[in-house]
Amino acid sequence: MKLAYHADTDSLYIDLSENPSAESVEVSEGIVLDYDAKGQLVGIDIDNASRKVQLKRLVLAGLQGEIERAAS
Repeated sequence: MKLAYHADTDSLYIDLSENPSAESVEVSEGIVLDYDAKGQLVGIDIDNASRKVQLKRLVLAGLQGEIERAAS
């Protein structure tokens, strides 16, 4: 899973899978779910993220695995 915030567009993309998106559905204003060709959820796009998500703090609980921090 990968979270990417784009300050220039104030959008947050939560990449849930490496599979490419085949279909996108806006489920709420500025919230788009991306699905692969098999109908599996592969990503979530949030527009105006700074107004909808607490971006200053990220808490990971109960997750095992490697945590990477990429340069902006």
